[in-house]
Amino acid sequence: MELHNTQCSVNPHFCPLHNTGKSLKNREEYTGVREKPIIKMNKQLKNPVTKWDHIIGTKTALLQLLEYGDYQCPSCSESHLVIKEILKQMGENVAFVFRNFPLTDIHLDAFDAALAAEAAALQNKFWEMHDLLYQNQANLRGHELFYYARQIGLDMNRFEQDIQRQALFSKIEADMEGGLKSGVTGTPTFYINGEKYEREWESNGLADTLKTLLEGKSLIIGN
Repeated sequence: MELHNTQCSVNPHFCPLHNTGKSLKNREEYTGVREKPIIKMNKQLKNPVTKWDHIIGTKTALLQLLEYGDYQCPSCSESHLVIKEILKQMGENVAFVFRNFPLTDIHLDAFDAALAAEAAALQNKFWEMHDLLYQNQANLRGHELFYYARQIGLDMNRFEQDIQRQALFSKIEADMEGGLKSGVTGTPTFYINGEKYEREWESNGLADTLKTLLEGKSLIIGN
């Protein structure tokens, strides 16, 4: 899979389902087919950001950058570094929001990784787990997720219970359904102030777009 100018893709009409069983693997896998991402959709974000989202930054930030991502997607791992640099450079001018979009038809450990991040969020350690998952993208199996939980100092008894909670399955599913309604066809997919970003995000592409918007210049994000 090439890392540049590509996404990890799914069928845009695919509707996710899962088993509500108690173990990490005791659920039906999502199904779907890979296809080329649609480049010029100009889609709007259908589900606004709420207090239930994971956000770095403040509500007063001039720009809101939202990503639908997959912890096992190589392109998402690359964009993770791009975003960290953007936040470092642009500070309080940008608020970053992350939503789950695990492509389990091609990334078998992606859903469990998303569960681990959501379980860590219940102990106020979402971003710590988020970073570890991308740093260790090749090692996202069940026992490894528990190792990362210990590494960031989670209460392990609580983590073991939380990672099996139906509410977390439902939150991930809701992220995916919202993404599909908003035109997400692969990962990473970005939205800037609610508008789908379909230009190049690699290198300085995304950063330059955000800086241009901050300068108040007119820009068609979707083209």
